[in-house]
Amino acid sequence: MPLLILQTSMRLSNQERHNLLAPLSQIVSECIGKPERYVMIAVSEATMLMAGAETPSAHAEIRSIGGLNGAVNRKLSERICALLNDQLGISPDRVYLGFSEVSAENWGWDSGTFG
Repeated sequence: MPLLILQTSMRLSNQERHNLLAPLSQIVSECIGKPERYVMIAVSEATMLMAGAETPSAHAEIRSIGGLNGAVNRKLSERICALLNDQLGISPDRVYLGFSEVSAENWGWDSGTFG
């Protein structure tokens, strides 16, 4: 049920994109405290302008049924920014993250919903 949608202005090879998936999934699972079997990660490229510059940047949306709060969100921000900096060279000050709680009845899966 946790979902992380990452968009970056970087052109990513298939290998670079693949190399982000497992670490991001593990970070989300560990920080939110949900089984990794329910975590979904989507990575794509987008045209971005941040602070008037087109230098490398990223935007991540994280949605979950429960598990998000101030402390968890700060930990997710810290770990995701570190990963993007380490693997892609994107400076943490060029990353925005959005966190959204979703009610169980508004999250569908396996021909139904969680609530």
